[in-house]
Amino acid sequence: MNEIVNTASTPFDFTMAALITVIVVILFTTFMVFLSRYRKCPSDKVMVIYGKVGNNADGTSRSAKCIHGGAAFIWPVVQAYQYLDLTPISLNVDLRNALSKQNIRVDVPSRFTVGISTEVGIMQNAAERLLGLKHNEIQSLAEDIIFGQLRLIIATMEIEEINTDRDKFLDAVSGNVETELKKIGLRLINVNVTDINDESGYIIALGKEAAAKAINEAKVSVAVADKAGAIGSANAERDQRVQVSMANSEAIKGENEAKIQIAESDAIRREREAEALKRATAAEKIQEAKALEESYAAKRAAEIERATVEKATQEADVLVKIEIEKKRLEIQAEAEAEQTRRRAKGEADGILYKMQAEANGMREILTKQADGFAQLVNSAGGEANSAIKMLIADKLEDIVKIQVEAIKNLKIDKITVWDSGTGAGKDGKTSTANFLSGLLKSLPPMNELFDIAGMKLPEYLGTPKTDDVTDVE
Repeated sequence: MNEIVNTASTPFDFTMAALITVIVVILFTTFMVFLSRYRKCPSDKVMVIYGKVGNNADGTSRSAKCIHGGAAFIWPVVQAYQYLDLTPISLNVDLRNALSKQNIRVDVPSRFTVGISTEVGIMQNAAERLLGLKHNEIQSLAEDIIFGQLRLIIATMEIEEINTDRDKFLDAVSGNVETELKKIGLRLINVNVTDINDESGYIIALGKEAAAKAINEAKVSVAVADKAGAIGSANAERDQRVQVSMANSEAIKGENEAKIQIAESDAIRREREAEALKRATAAEKIQEAKALEESYAAKRAAEIERATVEKATQEADVLVKIEIEKKRLEIQAEAEAEQTRRRAKGEADGILYKMQAEANGMREILTKQADGFAQLVNSAGGEANSAIKMLIADKLEDIVKIQVEAIKNLKIDKITVWDSGTGAGKDGKTSTANFLSGLLKSLPPMNELFDIAGMKLPEYLGTPKTDDVTDVE
């Protein structure tokens, strides 16, 4: 009986298990489909859901639903989605020959940065007009709008406004361009106008005029300040001189009164006090005349200050050149003088060294002679006279040789003797014989040379005669 019951319950259990499995599979598949259709929007994109997305407030069907940040479920079959990129787009807009309000053609090179707007109403415009367009197509569309608005703005403004009031120009550009860009879902991020030129050169002329005006105003301000400074300096100097003169006058007045009182009590100093008063009065008059002259000179200097400055500038240029030339000549002269001093010092040192060498040589010779004479005296037993006699005896041969040399070349046959015609003299000799005898007697005899030297002539050389000795005496 039990076996029959178990067999009957088995098909039931299998059916329940299969049903549960199917339900689980359906639920899992539904969950996975749900997950696959749930989309998250990145922060740098706008997700546009189109298809069956509901109605507007007025009951009309909505064309798309825009989401920036967050997530949404995309219903299969009835809905689809795409992304709009929020990356900024840089546009190089080189506007050429735009006609201004003054009918002057202007070049306005500029750079615009635009991007997809994230405002609620503007995102709807972007979804309707830009969805599916490529990046270059969006860029071209934005450039067309910007070109048109720039031309419109420049046509309503004058050159001076565009050139000088850049803020007003940029505000006008930003307002007009951004209004038109919002119509297609874009927003203006940045505007940068690099430069503004015109074909007639009007803007350049305005710049030159403004620069010249600024320079002239600066020159006028400098001149006015210089004039005021010169006048103020002259006035201050004048006041100083006037006050000094008044103080000197009061001092002189007091001194004069004191001198008068002293002069009444001291008669001796009256004359000196009168002279001092005279000098003081003359000095006062001279100071007053100088003060008046300096006052006029200050006024005149204030009027010719500019001419003086220009003249000083020119003189400074000339003086600098003269000073440089003067320094060069001074340096050259100092160099030549130094060279002359060194040359003279060298010559003087050479002369000094030469004289010192000669003196040293002479001192050496005399020293050697003195040493030799000392040795000679020692050889003579310490007797100086004996040493002198030895020196004379040593030089006697030279002395005789000199005497012989004196008359050696004398030609007797060429000598003419003039006598008085009296014939022979007292001694019976002729004039010619007397001349020769006198000539020979003029030479010192040998025995006299020995006598001078303190020596005695040897007997084999001869003995002097008595009458000869008497004659000599």
